[in-house]
Amino acid sequence: MDHGLPDDYTVETAVALACRAPSVHNSQPWQWRVGDRTVHLYADRARQLAGTDPDGRDLLLGCGAALHHLRVGFAALGWRAEVHRLPNPAEPDHLASVELHRHEPTQEDITLAAAIPRRRTDRRRHSSWTVPTGHLETLARHAADEGTVLRPALDAARYHLARAISEAAEVHAADPAYRTELAAWSGRHTAPDGVPSANAPAQDDTPGALPARAFADPLLGQPEGAAGEADETALLVLSTASDDAMSRLRAGEATSAVLLAATSLGLATSPLTEPLEVADTRTKVRDLVTGGTFPQMVLRTGWAPVNADPLPATPRRNLDEVLAPLGTPVLREVRYRSH
Repeated sequence: MDHGLPDDYTVETAVALACRAPSVHNSQPWQWRVGDRTVHLYADRARQLAGTDPDGRDLLLGCGAALHHLRVGFAALGWRAEVHRLPNPAEPDHLASVELHRHEPTQEDITLAAAIPRRRTDRRRHSSWTVPTGHLETLARHAADEGTVLRPALDAARYHLARAISEAAEVHAADPAYRTELAAWSGRHTAPDGVPSANAPAQDDTPGALPARAFADPLLGQPEGAAGEADETALLVLSTASDDAMSRLRAGEATSAVLLAATSLGLATSPLTEPLEVADTRTKVRDLVTGGTFPQMVLRTGWAPVNADPLPATPRRNLDEVLAPLGTPVLREVRYRSH
């Protein structure tokens, strides 16, 4: 970059942190382009999952999470990111243009950045400890700072959300295209993307447990003595006032903000998008859980049992696959991914 702006090492460090963001099936649907004075985020449509995410909502959520990770990374490195979202109406896959300005890192900047390499998607059972109300309020504040609403699903709303999760799982189980795609993107051992076997538990048959995606070859064990799905597991629903591309992108940024804050508090988290990937169940969540606002993400949150083994980091693609000079083409064709 130009003199007076971050050097290449700083940019590469921030982008590497951004690429630690969660995405559906760990598909990593982003590309970064670096100009003389700006960093640009593009959607990688080659990694959109047709069976799981036909309208690209999950893709935008993942890219939004990566954008927030980038902002956090640069802030901790001494640079404030000024973000121009969807800067070119003629190029809808150009999701953001980021200008950088000198910045003195705050303690919160450093805390959130330190949470990036520690964050994991933990699909295992939680302990019986209740998430404190103060923690939930902190997470809601982080979501509000990104222009979204985060609320816990309680009482009747929790019941309706659990029903929507179960119904969506049934719809997907009956869809051969979805099952084939899920098998292709999971059960991996050495691939740089997808869901590794070591990070996927088998279906939990404990009474009352929420159904989870049926990942291929799940090898992650449940902690001994961990309870089944109980009220101590908080189900948090993140929603927006509208449902356009901007709202979905901002919801992804809010998802990142909440996940990093939760990680810094010591909480275990797992994003759940399956009930929002089926039109009927997403409508039910909107009508019965979020009061008419558009649900974008469900976050399963709680305390990991004290005897839970640390989770390995899920793999990421090499930086040279996702980072290039501005003007380098971004792939558009759909590719079939396999083990």
